[in-house]
Amino acid sequence: MYEGPVQDLIDELGRLPGVGPKSAQRIAFHLLAADPADIGRLQDALQKVKDGVVFCDVCGNVSAETTCRICRDPRRDLTLICVVEEPKDVLAVERTREFKGRYHVLGGALDPLSGVGPDQLRIRQLLTRIGTEVSEIIIATDPNTEGEATATYLVRMLRDFPGLTVTRLASGLPMGGDLEFADELTLGRALSGRRSM
Repeated sequence: MYEGPVQDLIDELGRLPGVGPKSAQRIAFHLLAADPADIGRLQDALQKVKDGVVFCDVCGNVSAETTCRICRDPRRDLTLICVVEEPKDVLAVERTREFKGRYHVLGGALDPLSGVGPDQLRIRQLLTRIGTEVSEIIIATDPNTEGEATATYLVRMLRDFPGLTVTRLASGLPMGGDLEFADELTLGRALSGRRSM
């Protein structure tokens, strides 16, 4: 335990996702030793994020404007919507360079134990986006308990829309992976999601 502001900084850094006590301590002491100009740039960047970043009115992605660059892009396919949990998931899909449609960010996943129900997510906004031009919804929630529950809920909500196809991202073995190291659930999903070649 350190005194006053140093311990406060370590405690606050430790609250960040993925930062444990040791990492928080290392970051805190790095910041203490950093040049004041570097600290000023970090403070400015944090303030700009807090003041200048908003969520897109259309899809819920992070944006510097009321409508994000993806929703403003006329080259994007209006008939496809990829539903993801968080803005970071949009970046993950974009890095593939395979998806040319638009996105819908839910803002999380269903987790009743933590008090996250359908009303806490952007599901109602998704339902209002589905008009005559949307032909497919791709559900790209995480392959965990909460993500699967969210996907199942969305399928139930979307199945009655006429002419709408609802698909789920395939899951299975990673490229370069060995079968002997795959767990049964992953291997089972890879088998059930197989495709002809």
